[in-house]
Amino acid sequence: MKLLILDRDGVINYDSDAYIKNLDEWIPLPGAIEAIARLSQAGWTVAVATNQSGVARGYYDLATLEVMHARLRELVAAQGGQLGLIVHCVHGPDDGCACRKPEPGMLEQIGAHYGVSLNGVWFVGDSSGDLTAARAVDCQPVLVKTGKGERTLAKGLPAGTLVFDDLAAVAAQLLHL
Repeated sequence: MKLLILDRDGVINYDSDAYIKNLDEWIPLPGAIEAIARLSQAGWTVAVATNQSGVARGYYDLATLEVMHARLRELVAAQGGQLGLIVHCVHGPDDGCACRKPEPGMLEQIGAHYGVSLNGVWFVGDSSGDLTAARAVDCQPVLVKTGKGERTLAKGLPAGTLVFDDLAAVAAQLLHL
């Protein structure tokens, strides 16, 4: 199985320090939907692992989150692709859960769902928490410069982290391996 795991905010859609609270604020980054669809068409399973502490903070509810994810699936399908499992953590940063990145719980959940080892699987994110979670389960950490990526890059990266301009560039690399 060719598995790719993505963070959501800042990788697939625009991010906001004020949180993405509703469908109107959920705006795909240029080329991201097409990248997911192209990967899917080429036999890749694309899954998503996303921290969504805005739920715990009361900024939006689970139903609103599901509407955003349904829209993501619709857009990918409209481009001829399919999106795999989407897992989310709704806990706040001080809740002590095992799923909120930088903890690896969501990545482990994806691996278990598909019955695969995560060793070497690319996990694409834009934050140091994403990269830390990737390393914890032996995923290949991949940073995109979109979202918080430029800020993350400026802080220094774990050894072996791959860096790309955006998700479209990641897809182009994977489709030409």
